[in-house]
Amino acid sequence: MKSQVIDVRPSVSPAPDPLAPSIARHRAGFWIVAFAFAVAMAFSTAPTPLWNLYRQRDHFSTTMVTVAFAAYAVGVVISLFLVGHVSDWLGRRRILVPAMLLEVVAAVMFLFWPDLPGLVLARVITGIGIGMITATATAHLAELHAVARPKAPPLRAGLVATAANTGGLAIGPLAAGLVVQYVDSKLTVPYLLFLILLVGSAVGLALVPETVPAERAESQPYRPQRVAVPPTDRSRYFAVAAAAFGLFAILGLFTSLAPSFLAAIGQTAPVMAGLAAFGVFGAATVAQLLLGRVAPARQLAIGISGTALGVVVLAAGVLLTSPAGFLAGGLIAGGGAGVLFKGSLGTAAMLAPSHARGEAIAGVFLTAYVGLAIPVLGIGFASRLGVPLHTSLLGFSALVLAVMAAVAATLRRHPARA
Repeated sequence: MKSQVIDVRPSVSPAPDPLAPSIARHRAGFWIVAFAFAVAMAFSTAPTPLWNLYRQRDHFSTTMVTVAFAAYAVGVVISLFLVGHVSDWLGRRRILVPAMLLEVVAAVMFLFWPDLPGLVLARVITGIGIGMITATATAHLAELHAVARPKAPPLRAGLVATAANTGGLAIGPLAAGLVVQYVDSKLTVPYLLFLILLVGSAVGLALVPETVPAERAESQPYRPQRVAVPPTDRSRYFAVAAAAFGLFAILGLFTSLAPSFLAAIGQTAPVMAGLAAFGVFGAATVAQLLLGRVAPARQLAIGISGTALGVVVLAAGVLLTSPAGFLAGGLIAGGGAGVLFKGSLGTAAMLAPSHARGEAIAGVFLTAYVGLAIPVLGIGFASRLGVPLHTSLLGFSALVLAVMAAVAATLRRHPARA
């Protein structure tokens, strides 16, 4: 009979990982920031299918709709250059939470001050909040991802940021259009739903880990964001800035006047306006995700071609009173615009020295938001002078096509350096 040996040594359990709670918090924070980012961007485009309802209720002219829309671009530009960059030293959470609260204020104004002055001010406040959120949330996602998944490539954070940004822009008008299709309080319920989501997002952001060291705030004095043109290859830089102007003009058209153009060709349902804007931004999102790894020069070529083709199809859809043509043009132009914008930002970043990349990209954004507002305002004021919408669209299309042609010619004369 064999003797039984009993091991009396104390069992040793694995030591707990002290970093595990931090990693878990950063993983949860990553998805909270992504959700809040998407909600804010969706809220910024939610009024798209509602503009015609405001016009019918208060007898707004097309000009007033474009003014209310352009107020958003003014808010974004002000915010981008005064506040959008300060999270680099002040902290991501210290910018994101107040920015989300500004969106809450805008939602409350839409609910309780729905007259034209209130709409304009609410849109300005929305733009200010979005200008604070866009760059800050993108940087925060990258930093949270680096802690939560240190061995994973950073590409995932960029893809999530892209999906939250342009995907949110796509979801906003579609969600609002679907809601107003089936409720009685059409100018109240969409904002009430977004108000709940925005408040929840603000609470969630307050619990997300900070990723900027506290001591950095003490060593960095405040200064506004500067705009700088790269000292080399300036022709190429101005070309991609002009491309941003043209593609944002298309985005501005679909987020302000799409309901008016659809009504002119027989589609008055708010859900159709929401679907049109959803198609444009959805196509931009998909195109960016599919072609994100393509070289910027190739992105520019694809984007210019797609944007130009989409504008031609869009104009033909309106002239032939074809809603399907209008929507198809939006899909093609949206895909082209998404790739073109990614290529424009990538090109601006490569042309600029490392210490001035933010300032070079700021110049592209400035030109882009001028393009978002000015052409749409031009259509509004032309309408006030009695110019038919389809005639204005022809002028708008000619402008965008001329810009794309000039950009393509300049890029051909000044090819990218190896």
